[in-house]
Amino acid sequence: MGLFHKIAAAGLSLMMTVGLLTGCSGNTNQLDLPKKGEEIAVLKVKDYGEMKIRLFPKSAPKAVENFTTHAKNGYYDGLKFHRVIAEFMAQTGDPTGTGMGGESIWGEGFGVEHDKNLSHFTGALGCAQSSQPNSIGSQFYIVHTSPIETEYWDYMEQLAKFQGKEPYDYSASVKETYERVGGAPHLDGGYTVFGQVFEGIEVVEKIMAQETDESDMPKTDILIESITIVPYEG
Repeated sequence: MGLFHKIAAAGLSLMMTVGLLTGCSGNTNQLDLPKKGEEIAVLKVKDYGEMKIRLFPKSAPKAVENFTTHAKNGYYDGLKFHRVIAEFMAQTGDPTGTGMGGESIWGEGFGVEHDKNLSHFTGALGCAQSSQPNSIGSQFYIVHTSPIETEYWDYMEQLAKFQGKEPYDYSASVKETYERVGGAPHLDGGYTVFGQVFEGIEVVEKIMAQETDESDMPKTDILIESITIVPYEG
């Protein structure tokens, strides 16, 4: 089975079934480095290393405020990656460690903040959610896959026709980026992208390599040591 089939199968069971949405994702500058002085997140994973994440407060203000406030309050310290799916994503941010817990800084959930210029490229940081509206709490995921195969786009068009929906409108530059760095394009439009790993993606690769049980939970705990919000020094 090709990678594009694997990604689609895994993604459609991530947290909810996402319909293919109409829209145009046409900007790949989310892979640029942050500007000096811009706030970034440094996520340290115990025994695995650290990754640096660029944040997008203009595109997803609630998601970034929620994440950074939780991080500054130590909410994420010691939490485990409770769901890891190879060639897809690693998910964390739940104090219960079950995938069923966690709440926003406001005590209630909030909805998707979709920016058509942000995509689920490898390294993208996104908000986890359930099938219910306004269900985003504290959980987040980091995408990681191999480069997307060119045939993937035909597959998604065929799937859209089968479902009687309009396919998502990916620009040529976004398709090229997915084919170069990988990612989960079928999530675009249905989930919030609010950050991008720009250094330390090998940490995610190490997490992806760990053995998991039938519920996709790593058999050995993978723990967040800390998440700090600091200015980018360049």
